[in-house]
Amino acid sequence: MLEQIMDIEHVEDAASVFGSFDQNMRIMEQVLDVTVVNRDAKLKIMGEAEAVLKAVKTVEAMINLATKGEPITEQNVRYLIELVEHGAEDKLFELAKGVVTVTASGKPIKAKTVGQKQYIEAIDKHTITLGVGPAGTGKTYLAVAKAVTAFRMKKVSRIILTRPAVEAGERLGFLPGDLQSKVDPYLRPLYDALFDMLGPDSYAKYVERGSIEVAPLAYMRGRTLDDSFIILDEAQNTSKEQMKMFLTRLGFGSKIVITGDITQIDLPGEKVSGLKEAMRILKKVDDIAICKFTDSDVVRHKIVQDIIKAYESDEEKSAPKRKVKTEKR
Repeated sequence: MLEQIMDIEHVEDAASVFGSFDQNMRIMEQVLDVTVVNRDAKLKIMGEAEAVLKAVKTVEAMINLATKGEPITEQNVRYLIELVEHGAEDKLFELAKGVVTVTASGKPIKAKTVGQKQYIEAIDKHTITLGVGPAGTGKTYLAVAKAVTAFRMKKVSRIILTRPAVEAGERLGFLPGDLQSKVDPYLRPLYDALFDMLGPDSYAKYVERGSIEVAPLAYMRGRTLDDSFIILDEAQNTSKEQMKMFLTRLGFGSKIVITGDITQIDLPGEKVSGLKEAMRILKKVDDIAICKFTDSDVVRHKIVQDIIKAYESDEEKSAPKRKVKTEKR
């Protein structure tokens, strides 16, 4: 059993580190199996030696973030603990430095995980970037943030956001309104991200000028997209032919980001996902980056991480059974 006492000099930092009703300390106690006592901005941490040392490193990292003005959220705490357990807590300090862009309400957009930071850097360095991973990892949101940044800096003259309306194949006629109204529900996540970054008034102005285009993937056929930042969202629902068609739309001065989750493919029957095929075919092509997110990069509610892990665990258990059945045939 080891006992360690830590001082937190600034009261405002202590409030941020402890969290509301000391919730950050409760998370640390639960995950690391230690006991934390808070008295007069001093922390007493008790438990097994290895766990206490990890808790001390976690608190030190939290203090470092607090002094930089970074908010300490539940997601921060859990992610810091994970980095400490892998001896990589220093990496989180790099995340606080770079602001991707600022939303219409003035909120700075930053990478929250190492995976997100690598994704942002890949977009900067490559003409085509594939961001593949589970829901809640910020694939689409960060891609839109990078597009808005490039547009504001006049690196591109247009932002083009697209996604396949694969579910609409047989049900499109049952939706009310004209064709645009029918496909709008499939494009709503892209609208939401743009509204957040630009505000509805600026968004409407740029759409009217033709500087921003949000359209179904089918609208891309036959076009050459120059001087544009192009995002293909939900790419796991493209066919191999659609993906090839989209990639060959790339023109001069343009950049493409493709996002998707290969565990959530909605294609009918045994149709092969264009995203999975692109990952296989393009992995050795120069100037194309493939960034793979994990459940550690999920920045939504903790339960989202737990859900992803539960499904992955179930799939791993089921895989040998499916293999046995296949071999018998």
